[in-house]
Amino acid sequence: GAGGPLARTIRAKLTAALQPTHLEVRDDSPRHGGPPGAETHFGVLVVSGRFAGLPLLQRHRLVHEALRAELAGPLHALQVIARTPQQWQSDPRAPPAPPCLGGSKRERRRG
Repeated sequence: GAGGPLARTIRAKLTAALQPTHLEVRDDSPRHGGPPGAETHFGVLVVSGRFAGLPLLQRHRLVHEALRAELAGPLHALQVIARTPQQWQSDPRAPPAPPCLGGSKRERRRG
C-alpha cells in the first residue's frame, strides 16, 4: 500500500518538489519502539535529475526543504538517499536502514 497519512504526504511533496524518476518511502517507525501507526521515522530514496551537479549536502537540503513542515512536527528522523538517474542506473541498490540508536533507551542508561 501507500502507507499512512504521513507516508503519503512525504511521497506527494517529494514528487512535487523533485520530479523523481524513482522514489521509495519507507516507514521505519515500528523498528523504533513507538506506538502502532506513529509514523515518526522514515527513510527515503529519491532519484532525481534535479540532483545533477549538486553535492550530497545540497541534495539533502532539497529533500529537507520539501519536507520542512513535517520535520518540524511529526517526523522525528529521516534517512535520505539522494541520487541522480545516472547514479541509480549504475547501482540500483539502496543501503540498509541504519540501526535504531534508541534515544530514550540511551538516556535511561546514562541515568
